[in-house]
Amino acid sequence: MNYQGFREALHRFKVFSLTDIKKNFPAFDSRRLVEWQQKGYIKKVINRWYVFADVPIDDYLWYWAANRIYQHSYISIETVLSYYGLIPEAVYTTTVVSTFKTTSFDTPLGTFAYRHVKPALFFGYRILEWQHVPIKMAEMEKVILDYLYLNPQLNHEDDWRGLRLNVEILYDELDTKKLQEYLILFQSKALNKRVSKFLTHVGLR
Repeated sequence: MNYQGFREALHRFKVFSLTDIKKNFPAFDSRRLVEWQQKGYIKKVINRWYVFADVPIDDYLWYWAANRIYQHSYISIETVLSYYGLIPEAVYTTTVVSTFKTTSFDTPLGTFAYRHVKPALFFGYRILEWQHVPIKMAEMEKVILDYLYLNPQLNHEDDWRGLRLNVEILYDELDTKKLQEYLILFQSKALNKRVSKFLTHVGLR
């Protein structure tokens, strides 16, 4: 197998799996992957997933990799709170919501932390187009609900204050009607109470 031909066939994936390789090259000898890692052509992300060594590493590549590794997933929670400018801290772990089990991976691209939700709650994301590939990312209304749902210990004034939320962005961009429509789909009285307290705290109720 010629590396240049391999690269041309798979470069569009940016992050590719052994399954991607086998679809393009059914007779592929997986020993080439070890050889090309040793030569510095490719890097292993996690088991069976790889990235070309010359691909620039940035936040969007992390998002795309996180979506690809667990395909039924979207970027959410702290990563998206930071992306929308709702929290001041930089976030170094890519946080992801998925219908698969809760897990995390430490990789050369960074840490991916997946949080499980039931399939009925897999909604409220939009598609970002990045270099001709789609990235699934939570809408602002859904990331607020995901965060409160997956962090039930946050329930008091001090908890909200500790987040140091950018309230001006919430005022300008949060669609409270959509948030309430999404909230109904969670069917959780406990979450209803937390959301009510949260909206009161930030002055949106």
